[in-house]
This record gives sequence, structure tokens and C-alpha cells, in this order.
Amino acid sequence: MAGLVLCEPTELYNILNQVTKLSRLTEPNYLCLLDVRSKREYDESHVITARRVKKRANEYLLPESVDLECVKYCVVYDNNTSTLEIALGGEDRDSTEDRRHELVPGAAVECGRALAHLTHHPICILKGGYERFSATYHFLRTQKIIWMPQELDAFQPYPVEIIPGKIYLGNFRQACDPKIQKDLKIKAHVNVSMETGPFFVDDSDKLLHIKIEDSLEANIFPFLRHLCHFLEIHLRLGSVILVFSTLGISRSCAAALAFLMHWKEQTLKRSFRLLNGGAFWLLLGARELRPCQGSKGTYSNSLDRDRRRGWRPVTANPVRPALVRPRAVPSHSTRRWRPAPRGGTAFA
Repeated sequence: MAGLVLCEPTELYNILNQVTKLSRLTEPNYLCLLDVRSKREYDESHVITARRVKKRANEYLLPESVDLECVKYCVVYDNNTSTLEIALGGEDRDSTEDRRHELVPGAAVECGRALAHLTHHPICILKGGYERFSATYHFLRTQKIIWMPQELDAFQPYPVEIIPGKIYLGNFRQACDPKIQKDLKIKAHVNVSMETGPFFVDDSDKLLHIKIEDSLEANIFPFLRHLCHFLEIHLRLGSVILVFSTLGISRSCAAALAFLMHWKEQTLKRSFRLLNGGAFWLLLGARELRPCQGSKGTYSNSLDRDRRRGWRPVTANPVRPALVRPRAVPSHSTRRWRPAPRGGTAFA
């Protein structure tokens, strides 16, 4: 039995919007999204690609053609379950002074437990249920029940969330889509490519255009200080920012990771550890790291080894960075990187 885990709305949002050449929703073994609400509520609206789970004689009946054993993500949601157990208060008939609290699982948890023995991966219970998800991502609601393969092929994913509701990571096509700008309430762009987008043209307050080639020799390091300053100002103003490059898989990823290191005041290792289960890691895993996986560990582990040896990555491509001699030396007492007596100041 794989067990149950809570799934934040931003995690489901990012799962729905993963893409390789086409949307990953086209893959039959990628996502199984189950709705355990009533038929009336399901028919009124539900999350895209969700299937309703029927209940008969206290047993949950899976939709036909669903093979949970092969599915990577199985997400179950009801109306508003927020924990794996819900506390309900009631009076004890034997005592009018004491109150007892029974722990009763919600419908999503109950269904998840019934299906857990069928999966190899943990079943995800959507935290806050449909009410919370639809309030945040109303544009992912639908009344459509049957999805044809060509309709899934034509589905246009949204940018993934890096900081929920604040920073998104996408590609040039998404940056040019007015519907995406409206749905996500984008107020500023960071364009890390040679192309020029249609939004915020000649408005330096809302557009930061870092013109850099998509090549292994490109050096994004000189732009990082300005990039972090731009993003930090807009976060404090409450603006929603889209960071993008041509394909959304190289230069923009490096920019987003650099800002997280600056914003959280942490090392590259800790930033990767923070993002291992998040949108950034999902994106890199689907698009960038797949060719680099082989024997042991991941790209983040190799970067950690390089840092211990005194090397640092400086290229726009976070997958195969060019390594240069260090400008910083490690402090063994605090395990933080401090500027060396010689050389320039290392970015932090």
C-alpha cells in the first residue's frame, strides 16, 4: 500500500500544466484525477480531465479503463477536505459536561484509502478540495466530461508556478497569449531571450529584457543582480511576474533558480532541495534532466559535488553548466560560501 499524502493546489496546477512536445495530459499513465463529489456538483463544474467516482453500497467504483497500478499521479478531491482526518465535535450522551471529538475521514480520504492498495505511488488528496482549487484557478474548471485524444493534443498548458500566485515560469508562446496574461493577472515580464514580446513594450518598469543567446557558451551571470532587483521590487509591489525564454527550459530556469537563491538567502544546494518536489523540479525533470539521468543521483547532486570541489556554474543552461575557477571559499564552521580575499564577489 502506497499510502496518502496531501497535495497543495499549486502542485495539482503544475501537474496539469506539464508539457514536453505536447501536454503530458495526453499520456494515459501520467495523471488520474478523481472527483468524489455528488453527480450534481460534478456536472455543474469540475477540474479539467477529472473523472467522477461513483459510490455504491459503501464501495467506490473506479471509472472504466483506469489502471491505477501504472499511473504516476493519482489525485482525489472532494469539496473542501484540508487534512487527512477531519475532527467533528459531538455530545456524549452519557455525560452532559464532557464533549468527545471523533476523527472521521472526508470523502476524498475515504476514497483514497480504498484505492491505495492499487497504486505504486502515494495517492494525493487535494488540500482544500475543489472549492479552494477552483477559487484560485477558475480557468481550469469545465463541464466537459469526455476528452478526445485530439482535444488533449490541442490543450495549451499554462506557465508553471515557482512562487504560488507571484512568479510563473513559461515560454515565449505563453508570454504572447493574452488569455494567459489575463487569467494569471500578469503585471510584469522578465524576457530571457533574443525575441521581443508584444506586452509592456518600451515600459522598463514592467519589462526586463535580458538579451542572451540560448547556447552553452552564454553567460547569464552579469545579469543576475539586475534580475533579482527587478523581481524583488515587483514582489513587494504585489505584482505577478512571468519569467520566460524561447522554450522555457534553459535560460528562464537558470534565472528563476538564481532569484530563489537570492530571495531565500540560501545556497544552490538548498534551493534545489527546496524545489525537489515543486514546480521547478517537475519542469526540469520532464524537459531537461531526462537525458542526464543515468547511474546515480541527479543533476543537483552533481552540482553539490562541484561546489565542494570549488567550482561554480555560470552559464545560462543549468543542465550542463560551464565550470570556472571559484571566486569564493567555503567556511567550514558555518557551511556558507563567503567571498575569497582575491577575485570578484560571488553572487548570493
